[in-house]
Amino acid sequence: MRAMGLDVGTKTVGVAVADELGLTAQPLTVVRRSNLKADLAELLKLATEREVDRFVIGLPLNMDGSEGPRAEATRRFGDALAKASNLSIIYQDERLTTVAAEHALLEANVSRGKRREVIDQVAASIILQGWLDAQPRSPPA
Repeated sequence: MRAMGLDVGTKTVGVAVADELGLTAQPLTVVRRSNLKADLAELLKLATEREVDRFVIGLPLNMDGSEGPRAEATRRFGDALAKASNLSIIYQDERLTTVAAEHALLEANVSRGKRREVIDQVAASIILQGWLDAQPRSPPA
């Protein structure tokens, strides 16, 4: 199992990937959005290079757990990605992940300019790590 985490925004898509054991998520890159076809092509290229079998997409729920316009747009993006890739799409609650990413970068003393460049991929890694941590683990043999 190798998963790719996505933090889908209107201008960028933060991308993270799980290690081969499915234990940890690492920030990978940020895809600058241009149009749906190009966005999907870039993500599929990354997924193929990393031998990904599923996408974990952050779902921006409202604080009360309901879905608003951003969640609906994210689901449309996920549907398009599923059709283009035939890979599994999993939605993961992403409430406050950008805040958590910002705090992590501040604690690491990352400059303001650099934070802007990497925050989306760090948010994607937090989304993916949350999903990985929730997966049942088999005891070692």
